[in-house]
Amino acid sequence: MKWIDVYLQEVERRLPEKNREDILLEIRSTIEDMLPENPSEEDVKGVLQGLGDPVKLAHGYSEKPMHLIGPRYYDTYISLIKMILPIAITISLITLVAENILGTVEEGNVITMILAIVGEGVWRVISVGMQVFFWVTIIFALIERVDIGIEDEERRSPRKKWTPTDLKKVARAPRRRSISQWEVYGAFLWTAIWGTVYFHADQLLGIYENQGEELTFITPALNQEVLLSYWPGVVLVIGLEIALALYKLLKGEWSKGIMWFNTIQEGVSIGIFVWIITDEKLFASSFINYISDLFQWNSAQVENGLAWRIAAIFIIFSLWNIIDGFIKYKRGVKKTKLNHEFVK
Repeated sequence: MKWIDVYLQEVERRLPEKNREDILLEIRSTIEDMLPENPSEEDVKGVLQGLGDPVKLAHGYSEKPMHLIGPRYYDTYISLIKMILPIAITISLITLVAENILGTVEEGNVITMILAIVGEGVWRVISVGMQVFFWVTIIFALIERVDIGIEDEERRSPRKKWTPTDLKKVARAPRRRSISQWEVYGAFLWTAIWGTVYFHADQLLGIYENQGEELTFITPALNQEVLLSYWPGVVLVIGLEIALALYKLLKGEWSKGIMWFNTIQEGVSIGIFVWIITDEKLFASSFINYISDLFQWNSAQVENGLAWRIAAIFIIFSLWNIIDGFIKYKRGVKKTKLNHEFVK
């Protein structure tokens, strides 16, 4: 019987504490029922062999996944890394080049600048790769443990085998409501681009002029200090956009949840953007003076005209995205109901 005690000990140390005793009694009872009246050592070994590895048996009773990223989300996890990594690296390199090349460069410093860009570029690629891998892994590890999308505890159990009746719980996604990976890729790319431009606006947005054979950056359009003062709101918008893109990737179709998430995200974006664009100190004074001299307008006209025109364009596009989300969700709703009836 020492074989049984050791086996149960190996199971016990891996069981959740709250129901450990009940599980051990259940396993011991199962073993005793499988043994003859006077079991030999070989009989005991045979029964334990039938029960299998005690580690796997204990994991079957665990309420938490015993892996970092399981098969349910692994394919999505790999797809997301492949999607985000090249975007992050490209944006990082664009920023690096913009920081070092824009503006006039003396001839004697060209080689030094190129070597500096290459050296810094290699380090940034490694750093960005590690950051992407770390944060995506953390997000999916949390999703794995929260188990988003699982509706009932019965389906959580790793011991429950799949049967065709489980198809009753699955709705066929109409093709017109499906979300392609390219749509998700575009969302990540857009967020990466505008986020990079926002936090480096004084180096990327402004007036450029041809002076001889060189394109020279004359003056930035926006006051970077003012932009950075709104960083909590901007980070919130970036976080919401990334969360929405990830939600789309996991769901694969326009659901009611995605539709409302999209609406909230666009509403928050409108509020924060209008808050920023109406700041009187947002536009650099040198930029306002340059435009005023160029078009013979006064400074107030230039500042107010630019602010509200940009705000109007942004609001129109945001409202269209909200309406488009409603339209995409409503497509095929009747067809989905028919599919549910068919499965039933």
